[in-house]
Amino acid sequence: MKKMKPSSASWTARHALGCLCISLGAWSGHAAAQGLAQDLNESVIKLPVTVKNLYGRSVTGNVTVTQFKPAGAGPFPIVVISHGRSGDNRATPLRFRYTQQARFFIDRGFAVFVPTRLGYGEAGVDPDPEDSGSCNQKEYGPMAEAAATEVLAVLDYAKQQSYVNPQRVLLVGQSVGGYTTTATAARNPAGLVAAINFAGGAGGDPVAHPGVPCQGDKLESMYAQFGKTTKVPMLWVYTENDLFFGPKYSQAWQAAFNKAGGQAEYKLLPPFAKNGHMLFASGLSIWEPVVADFLGRNGFPAEPLTK
Repeated sequence: MKKMKPSSASWTARHALGCLCISLGAWSGHAAAQGLAQDLNESVIKLPVTVKNLYGRSVTGNVTVTQFKPAGAGPFPIVVISHGRSGDNRATPLRFRYTQQARFFIDRGFAVFVPTRLGYGEAGVDPDPEDSGSCNQKEYGPMAEAAATEVLAVLDYAKQQSYVNPQRVLLVGQSVGGYTTTATAARNPAGLVAAINFAGGAGGDPVAHPGVPCQGDKLESMYAQFGKTTKVPMLWVYTENDLFFGPKYSQAWQAAFNKAGGQAEYKLLPPFAKNGHMLFASGLSIWEPVVADFLGRNGFPAEPLTK
């Protein structure tokens, strides 16, 4: 398996900011047409990023970044929320927002950044830098490298905003986004305090092979690799009825991560709806106290700052 090498995001701040000036103008009309959450100070930009795909080819495009922030000048801690991966429709939504989840973090004083990565939504579905191959020939390393590079690019952009505290960073991700969050935490970006993995993994299919991911042993090896270099505490949240990644696999991944040196606290929650994999998206009232407790124990506000 190809070993990931720590690297910085493949764009310079000067180039990125120059492109952003153009991108902001292009986005203003479209974002207004979609409607922005004014009470969350929502805004949208496009961020140029270059990554490598499964075959080692460069893929360049614009990551769409949806931003939310509390009222006031800050400085606010940063949270980057990474989305999952649809098995059949990566073009929808046009951009990820997670407004309910963003509100949870904004209430606790976070500035929120939600990237729609290359290969999804308006970023375009082809070429797909997160393609990991067929089910019996998975290579999960390039996927992690590409997605983590994009998250690091977004984090670098976030740190340039005048209203944030660049030394107080939280990473959060769902499904492939949880896998991405773990891969990004393993690269130890400056200012990272903690990370949360919701139902993280890849290669799942609730219809063709419910609860059993493609080549789960390879994912176990990847999580062990991440555990060797991750220095911050993590919270891993899974459910008993996850039809993408059953408990047998998520427990093995967490054990491998911790055995290698990681600090992942594992929470297996009771069954949620018909498929617990959707907990992050639809079960905020269930995971809120678990996450709030983790935030409080890692120096972030556990309760809303105003009621």
